[in-house]
Amino acid sequence: MNEKEFPRRRKRLMDMMGDESIAIIPTASVHIRNRDVEFPFRPDSDFYYLTGYQEPTAVAVLIPGRISGEFVLFCREKDAKMETWHGRRTGLEGACDLYGADDAFPIDDLDDILPGLLEGRERIFYTMGNDQAYDQRVVGWVKQVRDMSRSGVHAPDEFISLTHILHEMRLYKSRQEITAIRQAVWISGLGHQRAMEVCRPGMTEYQIEAELLHEFMRHGARSPAYPPIVGSGANSCILHYTENRDELRAGDILLIDAGAEYDFYASDITRSFPVSGEFSREQELIYELVLSAQLAAIEQVKPGNHWNDPHDTAIEVLTDGLLELGILRGTRKKLISDQAYSRYYMHRTGHWLGMDVHDVGDYKLDGEWRMLDVGMILTVEPGLYFPPGRGLAKKWWNIGIRIEDDVLVTPTGHDVLSKHIPKGVAEIERLMS
Repeated sequence: MNEKEFPRRRKRLMDMMGDESIAIIPTASVHIRNRDVEFPFRPDSDFYYLTGYQEPTAVAVLIPGRISGEFVLFCREKDAKMETWHGRRTGLEGACDLYGADDAFPIDDLDDILPGLLEGRERIFYTMGNDQAYDQRVVGWVKQVRDMSRSGVHAPDEFISLTHILHEMRLYKSRQEITAIRQAVWISGLGHQRAMEVCRPGMTEYQIEAELLHEFMRHGARSPAYPPIVGSGANSCILHYTENRDELRAGDILLIDAGAEYDFYASDITRSFPVSGEFSREQELIYELVLSAQLAAIEQVKPGNHWNDPHDTAIEVLTDGLLELGILRGTRKKLISDQAYSRYYMHRTGHWLGMDVHDVGDYKLDGEWRMLDVGMILTVEPGLYFPPGRGLAKKWWNIGIRIEDDVLVTPTGHDVLSKHIPKGVAEIERLMS
């Protein structure tokens, strides 16, 4: 991400906050995997969006109008001994020189310095509820300032969540953000194509996962955006299946929901294909139905349409197809009204995409579905899932199909960022042969 992007974001946020305000944005906490081993650290998305700072144990403070500097960063100091064991630190000087902080203070001095920064401010912008212990620290700092009121010190008396204004900013992607997501999607495509090429009966789901992660990492995506879903047979009908441990069997469908993260931006792609390389008649019928629903839903992605239009369209196509196949019985209108499709299609058709795979941003405004607008990125991912039972003929059992693409809203309609990843029946079978 271009280093000029972060100051622009901070300025825009502070302009919306107004004078006499202060914002406190901590990064994510370090979490223990087991005993003294930590999970790989990733900064909080809101924190990184405003700072670009990647190290743990840090807090950003934005103070509009502060004479000695509006961007203050509390972070770790340089420490030769700790850096020998755990890697380099940016330090206080680097926080200013590399990340544009006007002031940088040791994170250990946070409790001593931050109350003074609150003095004279009317409003605190801070998102409560992410970390209860940290919430209590913020309340404690305010109380500390209020206790000095007899000395003429004014404490903030209004808390405002950062969520709405900051997440509204994040919903509209800049040119650089779109470039990062395009790269994440391109890398994901290489992984999905590799999975199709190597897939054979007798392999395991985790071996396919290994092929995906290998492609991601060797093209610069050091991490998936979320734990990959690699489910074959009955597992393809479990929406968030992540065990990825079973053997692939001839005649089964393999559903892969996996996306690379690049420069802290996510992709989210799903492809479903036959383990043996050729769809059975029943698998192809269901696959073509889901694909038709997805293509129709994607056509609804354009400025001025409502967020829910792709979902409504997908439901109509899926219901018509399930009626034609004899899986649903009744009248179209009543089946849709009764949500009869939800036995086989129980999730939404998409979500926002950005720094988080299920990205931030309101789906409704004032109780109404919001309008799609230029710069938004969303997924379009209808599916059908037929586990054994549910009154189904046995020929449909264990067919789970989901097809998911990442779609950018453009001035003239949409751009399917993942259109290069095979999804036609003939295209998939040709690649797998």
